[in-house]
Amino acid sequence: MSFMITKSVLGTGRAILMRHASTKATAASAPVKEKWDIYAGVLVERLPVITKTMAPIEAKFKSMLDQIEFENSLKSNHEVRKEVEKRQAELLKAGKIDLDSETLKQTAQDLEDAYNDEFSKFKPAPRITEADKKNDVKSLSRKLEETLVLLTEQKLGDKSYFLLPQGKYSPSESLRQTAERALKENVGDGLKVTFYGNAPVGFYKYKYPSTTRQEAVGAKVFFFRCTLNPGSQNVTDKKVKFQWLDQSELEKTLKEPYYHSVAQFLV
Repeated sequence: MSFMITKSVLGTGRAILMRHASTKATAASAPVKEKWDIYAGVLVERLPVITKTMAPIEAKFKSMLDQIEFENSLKSNHEVRKEVEKRQAELLKAGKIDLDSETLKQTAQDLEDAYNDEFSKFKPAPRITEADKKNDVKSLSRKLEETLVLLTEQKLGDKSYFLLPQGKYSPSESLRQTAERALKENVGDGLKVTFYGNAPVGFYKYKYPSTTRQEAVGAKVFFFRCTLNPGSQNVTDKKVKFQWLDQSELEKTLKEPYYHSVAQFLV
C-alpha cells in the first residue's frame, strides 16, 4: 500500500514538472510582437483628357462600322431637301413650274457649301503639346491620352525618393482623414481632388534601416485613390519637388518592390 502511494505521488510530481517545462518552452518560443508605424498614402490621378489614338486595326474596324451605319441609315432632312430642290430645279429649267425667287434664296447646296467652308477653317488642338516636346514632367498638359500619377520627393532615412504622397496615421483621425491631411502636407491646398471611398485600394510595408530604428521596426502604408478635379490648378508650392508620370515612367522611377505593390491598383 505504501509502495503504491509513493508511486502515485512520484507520477503526479513528474507530470507537474513536465507541464511546467512545457509552459516555459512555449513562453520561450513565443515570438515578440513587432511594432509598426501606420501610414496613409495617396494615389492622385489626372485622368486622360482626350481619347487614345486608334491602332490601325481599330481605325479599320471603325471605318467598316461607319460604312455599315451609313448604308443602313435613313436620309437626313438635309439630304431630302437637296433631292427636292434638285427636282424643282429640273422642272424649273424645263419650264414646267414657276417658283418665287424668295423660295430658292438659300438652297440646301448653299448651306452645305457654307458648312464646308466653315469646317475648312477649323483647326483641332494638337495632340502633342509643348509640355510633351519639352518633356516637362511637372506639367498637367502632357500625355493627354494617358493617366498621370502624382509623385512627390520624400526623405526616407538618409536618402530621398519619389513616392506617392504619404503621411503618418494619427489615432485621432481615420485613415481616410490621414490620407487627406498627408496630401495637403505634401503639396498644399492647390490640388482639388475627389476620393473614391473610405477603403484603401492597396498596401505596402517596409522595414526601417537597423541604424535608425527606435520603437517601430518599419512602416505599413495603406493607399487611397483619388482623381484630380476638372479645372484644378497644379502644385504651386515651388519648394515641393513633384512629377506627373504615366505607368511606363512610374516603372522606371519607383523602386522595387514598391512599384510592384503600386502596380496592383493602377488602372
